[in-house]
Amino acid sequence: MNAEAEGRTAAARFRREHRLGVQPLGDLVAVIEQATGIDVAVLDAGPDEHGLTMRDPARNAVFIGIARTRNPMRQRSTLAHELGHVLFEDWADSDAGNWSDRTPAEIRADAFARHLLVPGEGLHEFLGHRESVTQSMLSEVVQRFLVSPQVAAIALHQAHYLDDDTKYEWMALTAPKLAARFGWSDQYHALQADSDRRRAPQRLLARAIKGYAEGVLPAQTIATLRGIPLAAAEADLREAGIVPAERPVEWADAADLPDVHVDLAALDEDLNAPDDDGQRAAERDAE
Repeated sequence: MNAEAEGRTAAARFRREHRLGVQPLGDLVAVIEQATGIDVAVLDAGPDEHGLTMRDPARNAVFIGIARTRNPMRQRSTLAHELGHVLFEDWADSDAGNWSDRTPAEIRADAFARHLLVPGEGLHEFLGHRESVTQSMLSEVVQRFLVSPQVAAIALHQAHYLDDDTKYEWMALTAPKLAARFGWSDQYHALQADSDRRRAPQRLLARAIKGYAEGVLPAQTIATLRGIPLAAAEADLREAGIVPAERPVEWADAADLPDVHVDLAALDEDLNAPDDDGQRAAERDAE
């Protein structure tokens, strides 16, 4: 089985095992966290950094980190790509070579991401039986499945809606231009705002909020995890009715304290001992 077929099969299996059907996936971070238990974070990163998967082999814990970006479609593809690496257990040592090389594992993860985000059956259900599609329909596929025109064009080609020339022509288009031309720029701007925000792993944040409610963590911890000002974090917590628990201090009565015996004999010995300097001075005077 080649990389494309492996990716397609794994994507279909993931959707089937987690009862995701063939419809578009919504919040992909939440889908991954709820379906797999993997912690996902959206982080500040450099312009050329998109995503990274880390694994602690001692605890078998997996963490996916992706970059904040004004390109929401790319962020979703990156998330799905990293999930593919996790499912295929594409673990590599830090000195394993150039991570950006187009290895079979990278090609397979790309195929997994594409088929996960735009399943062929879901695409056929959406478009129905037709011999060709227009750019307007391409825009609708991009908008519905929240993928780039490149991913959508490849999916349409594999579903036999496009010929080779049209596929390559449409792969040069961008989501912002399609959104502007076909009237969904407001939605695209909302997607951009969402993908350009930091986001803490949900389970980690939930534990921190529980600690705050129990009075053992300050609100600053939650603000730091969310990447927002302290005042904003406190306002969100108050609005949700989450306040630190009041733990009364129990004071003991003096009569309840145990008797303590203090032996002052050693202290008395030190106080009554002759001063060495004074004794030597007295001896000199006597001479």
